[in-house]
This record gives sequence, C-alpha cells and structure tokens, in this order.
Amino acid sequence: MVELFYAIVALMLTVYVVLDGFDFGAGALHLIVAKTDAERRQVLAAIGPYWDGNEVWLLASGGALLVAFPKALAAGLSGFYLAIFLLLWMLIVRGISIELRSHVEAPLWRAFWDAAFSAASALLAILFGAALGNILRGVPLDADGWFSLALFTDFSARPPVGILDAYTVLVAVFSLVALTAHGAAFLCWKTDGPVHARARTAGTVLFFVVAGMWPVVTWATHAVHPEFFSGFASRSLAWLAAAVAVAGLSTACTSIVRGREFASFLGSCAFLSGLLGATAAGLFPVLLRSVSDPSASLTAFAASNDVVGLRTALSWLAIGLPLAVVYGVVLLRIHRGKVVAAAGRDGY
Repeated sequence: MVELFYAIVALMLTVYVVLDGFDFGAGALHLIVAKTDAERRQVLAAIGPYWDGNEVWLLASGGALLVAFPKALAAGLSGFYLAIFLLLWMLIVRGISIELRSHVEAPLWRAFWDAAFSAASALLAILFGAALGNILRGVPLDADGWFSLALFTDFSARPPVGILDAYTVLVAVFSLVALTAHGAAFLCWKTDGPVHARARTAGTVLFFVVAGMWPVVTWATHAVHPEFFSGFASRSLAWLAAAVAVAGLSTACTSIVRGREFASFLGSCAFLSGLLGATAAGLFPVLLRSVSDPSASLTAFAASNDVVGLRTALSWLAIGLPLAVVYGVVLLRIHRGKVVAAAGRDGY
C-alpha cells in the first residue's frame, strides 16, 4: 500500500505539473507573444477554460499527501513555511489577474493585471523548481523529523543550506525554461495569427535551451546527491521514464520546427512526465532527505499512515480520480480547435 500511494502522489504531482505547467508557461510568455489587447485576450482565452481546473490536481496532491504521508507533509509545511506562503500569494495574484483584467476597459488597468499575471506565472514556475531542487539536494532534517530553512545562506549547496543556493537556483531556472517552452507549445497548438507565430519562435528557442540545460542539471544533481543515481541505475521504471523524457524532448524539438504543433505539445507533456517519473523512481523510498544526517531521512514507510487509513483513502480515490479525468477529457473535447478571443468585457 505504501508503494502504491507513493506512485499515486507522484502521478498526481506529475499531472499537475503537465497541466498547470502550460498555464504557467503561457503566462510567463504573455507579454512576449501578445503585443495588443486583442492578442493578450487570445492567450487568456487559450488557457481560460483550463487553469482553475488544472489547479485541482495540486489540491488533490496535497490531500493525497495528507492521508498517505502525514508526517512528511507536516515536516514540509513547517520547513518550507516562507516558500509556501510565497507560492500561495502567487497563485492568488495569478488567479485574480485573469479574472479582473477585463472588468474595466482602461489601458492602465489591463496593463497592470497583465504584468501581474506574467510575473506571478514566471515566479510560480521558479518556486516549484526551487522546491524540487530542495527535495533533490536535501534539507537539514533532524532526528525528530523537523527542519527549518533560511531563504539563503552562502549559496554553496553545502550545510548549512537555505532554500536558495547555486543548485536550487539552477533547477528553478531550468523549471522556468522548461515550463515556458511547454506553454509556448500549447499556444502554438491553440492559437493562430501573430500569437501563434511568436509562440512558435519562442518555443523553438526554448526547447533547444532545455536540451542544453538538462545535462548540466543532471550533472549538478549528481554533484549534490550522488546516491540518487546509484539507486536510479538499478530501477527499470526510472530508466523507462528517462527514455520517455528523451523521446518527448526530441519530439518537441523536431515537431515545433516542422510546424506540427500538437505533436510538439504532446512531446513536451511526455518530457515533463518522464522527467518527474524518473525523479520519483530514483528517490524512492525517500520523501525528505536529510543533508546533515542521512539516517534521519524521512522515508515513505516511516511517514505513512496506517493500513486502515490508506485503504479508506484508496476507496475515495477510486471515486474521485475517474471523475477528475472525465472532467478533463470533456473540457478538452468542448474547447477543441483554435481559440477566439472575446470582445469588450465578455470573457477574459
């Protein structure tokens, strides 16, 4: 049961990154690919039907962590207190920016919310990337399962560590570039005209930057966490996920150059899914690695709920998960094809 819920949580987080990731990427590119109000409304119309539904997967992931690994969630919430508040504020700013920008037909009003939306989207990609970097590098977990982190220390990635150091900043930048490329592929698929052309140009550049940064991030991960790859080497699922990531990135790069927008977006989805799947497989069973004392690391087995709790959660998951999947499929079906921006105060 513990292994099953580890896989479920990893799957939910992966789905969240893939789905809300194109929202973040489109938002980060918002001011670059869209120059006029009509073009910016076209970008918002592309992500408008999806963004709030996509965030349900973040809530579902948190709920799954709560019922399956409450000790890990408690330690993470307390240790990443500042980072979580920044994350919540950016989610709030991003949501109200989308909803409020067209309520007043004033250029200054719309420009303010457009800038807020773009900045919040970029910062969310950076914050999630920094969080992943902290999990891969490790945190100063003590024997009681608690830790605290300063925003930064000396940027060396050696104890005492902070939320930000050379490694976590590198992963954060990689996350921003990867999700921005993902958003560009989505906009290529869903838009036409000047927005489509600019998104394709941006996506072409960004996907090749991702291809160049990935080996650098892999080398840096080995430098800060050598044990990660020793476990990775003996796990077939990790290798399979890594192969999916390589195939996905290759597909994304070649397809966007050839103008095959949907194939490029699917390739980007496969890349992100494979990358996160390989990471989860390589880390198992560790949920929070201790950089100060490896024996104090919090594993899925030590942090899990009891068997009765896991079985109860699984029964509810069997009801809720299919409903969420069906909702997503229906939404994609209803809003298939290229988007058309609303006029006046209608829509976004």
